[in-house]
Amino acid sequence: MKPAVLALADGTMFRGRALGYEGETVGEVVFNTAMTGYQEILTDPSYKGQIVLMTSTQIGNYGVTPEDDESHRVWAEGFIVREGAKCCSNWRSRHTFEEFLINHRIVAIQGIDTRALTCHVRDHGSQMGVISHINFDDNILREKAKAVPSLIGRDLVKEVTCPVAYEWTERSIVMDPGSGDSSNVAQDTTRLPLNLVVMDFGVKQNILRSLVDLGCQVQVVPASTTAEEVRRLNPDGIVLSNGPGDPEGVPYVVETVKQLLGWKPLLGICLGHQVLGLSLGLHTHKLTFGHHGANHPVMDLRTRKIEITSQNHNFAVGLPHKEDGCATLTSQQFDSSVGRMEITHRSVNDGCCEGMAGLDSPILSLQYHPEASPGPHDSSYVFRQFLEMMKGHG
Repeated sequence: MKPAVLALADGTMFRGRALGYEGETVGEVVFNTAMTGYQEILTDPSYKGQIVLMTSTQIGNYGVTPEDDESHRVWAEGFIVREGAKCCSNWRSRHTFEEFLINHRIVAIQGIDTRALTCHVRDHGSQMGVISHINFDDNILREKAKAVPSLIGRDLVKEVTCPVAYEWTERSIVMDPGSGDSSNVAQDTTRLPLNLVVMDFGVKQNILRSLVDLGCQVQVVPASTTAEEVRRLNPDGIVLSNGPGDPEGVPYVVETVKQLLGWKPLLGICLGHQVLGLSLGLHTHKLTFGHHGANHPVMDLRTRKIEITSQNHNFAVGLPHKEDGCATLTSQQFDSSVGRMEITHRSVNDGCCEGMAGLDSPILSLQYHPEASPGPHDSSYVFRQFLEMMKGHG
């Protein structure tokens, strides 16, 4: 098996074995703690610009199924695993893990100490790296890693958003236990007279499926769509989708959202949550190593209940008020251009802002992914909450 090298911008080197497409790739190295869901992770546009390290020891043992893609292609720049499975055991699988990597021209590395690398990223922060199957000169690779531009301030949304508007009609996949087949047919196919506009910052397909499952008619529009163009569509609600990178790198999107505040119900997810925070006057900041995984505990500050959530973000919305270091997770309220807002959810791990809601306006916003994919479904109720918000506003 061919050798491969991972070089980090701080000079740290890891040597392993080549996996996937032969070549060289660069990106920001982040770790993901999910044990499954590698296909959804790789095809999530939020990973544009990043090399993903999986902390689980073996990846790929259930193969790849086209229906589980979160977009039409792989967006991660590279992949790091302890061991890539050579075969797969799954009746739904159509390709092996390595076939998938090769078909999508994804450069990957296996056989390194992923625990040591994870601890290094945890202690020193996410940083740029290079995976190479073709160049093994340490000094050259270190310099390449140092030269990779930071994701701070970059507009990655323009690289992943749809070029033109389109209607999404596909529902979630439902398994037929009798035949072993799967199809995109929801149990509740009732169509409601509710029209949604989804601003595509890198939207995952399971967000769209979750909305269609509720009977909504979903129109997806590019991130460059202006507020006036959205108004002409006259939707019952607007969803600000997930996406990659720094929310401060998309000021045109923030300005559009500012102009839409208070007009129709708004739901922000992940990057959409951060953009919404900026439009409401809050600030955002880069986390040391981000939140990436399917096991992040979040507290609903209104009920004190804990939800296990799926997360993928390197930036976060800052709290409106400084705290005195008290360990108790508390809610905060702040004034905005559309009235009072409330911080409704916070991370149990680090106290990060994980959710907001309008007290005087129809706004709902989450840093994590209610559609999961991959991950638990603790938060799927949020889509129905938003549906009720739209009904009440109409």
